[in-house]
Amino acid sequence: MERFADKPHAMFVLFAIAFAESSFFPIPPDILLIAIAVSNPKRSLEAALWCTLGSLLGGILGYYIGFGLMESVGVLIKDAYSLHDKWDSFVQTYEEVGNWFLLGAAFTPIPYKVATIASGATEMPLIPFILISTIGRAGRFFLVGGLFRIFGAQIKVYIDKYFDKLSLAFIILLIAGFYVVKVIL
Repeated sequence: MERFADKPHAMFVLFAIAFAESSFFPIPPDILLIAIAVSNPKRSLEAALWCTLGSLLGGILGYYIGFGLMESVGVLIKDAYSLHDKWDSFVQTYEEVGNWFLLGAAFTPIPYKVATIASGATEMPLIPFILISTIGRAGRFFLVGGLFRIFGAQIKVYIDKYFDKLSLAFIILLIAGFYVVKVIL
């Protein structure tokens, strides 16, 4: 990943992965964001910006999937996450706590795409959706980018030393995020 992160098109790929992850793709962009930040800490904030922009635009696509394409495209996503039986109760709960769930999903490993689609399906007003998403996604990606920008080489040494444990922790957090969605649903 670090070798790929040095390629001229790495930022475009980061943007594309962040876009896709926010509406339908299961793999978060953090892996490539971290690889770019490790390989060039001076570009870590730029990478965080591209990641945030891609994620926000993908989130708006996810919102519109929920808002207008739930019966065609949204059903495929519900199938992928086995959400058919619990979708109606999730929507009811989301109407009550949607802002907080959206913020949590935007910042944590809870699958953000579920929150973007649910926001559209429940017809959350678009401007609050964009504001909450911006706070959560920018907070998440700029936290990562900022840490690499500030600590640079020291974090790279730490990551190289504890890569296996950090990878395992990331996978556990990702699985935990999917589990939280299953429990809430």
